[in-house]
Amino acid sequence: MPRLILGSGSPRRLDLLAQIGLTPDAVRPPDIDETPAKAELPRHYCARIASAKLDAVRADPDDVVLCADTTVALGRRILGKAADAADARAMLRRLSGRRHRVLTAVGVRRGDRRWDRLVISSVKMKVLSDAEVDGYVATGDWEGKAGAYGIQGPAGALVAWMEGSFTGVVGLPLHETANLLQAAGLPVWR
Repeated sequence: MPRLILGSGSPRRLDLLAQIGLTPDAVRPPDIDETPAKAELPRHYCARIASAKLDAVRADPDDVVLCADTTVALGRRILGKAADAADARAMLRRLSGRRHRVLTAVGVRRGDRRWDRLVISSVKMKVLSDAEVDGYVATGDWEGKAGAYGIQGPAGALVAWMEGSFTGVVGLPLHETANLLQAAGLPVWR
């Protein structure tokens, strides 16, 4: 049976894989430049970053490599990970009362073959008071998360509604990921 190599340092992706019975044989977070190109649109950016991560992970030819990138987009603007608490507050204020998209690109590689999917979900934040923004930022839950929030944690109370893949918004759309891994010959629920 092929080994599963996870090209991500995200604890959320590890947890999500465990939900479908998978524990990676190795975790190898790739070191790539995630800076958006000038005027790059969110869809292209997200797919490009996931593909670059997939290219950067060392693996044997029979290993199955899994990488993903999650991007929060407010219109054409890409909201990456907040640099600090002030940046997190600014992002949350931009998202307050507005609908935005969460894109997660998933890539799988085995030898020379590649499979990929882009999953797009819509999320609407409630209108946030200063106390809600400050309270959420004080939790530290925003750290390391695109758009400065994680729907699966305390920020779930700030989300008015969502449409699409909940696990995709968390960081790894399980339906699509399971299908890609199976296409690459890796049984799920093993």
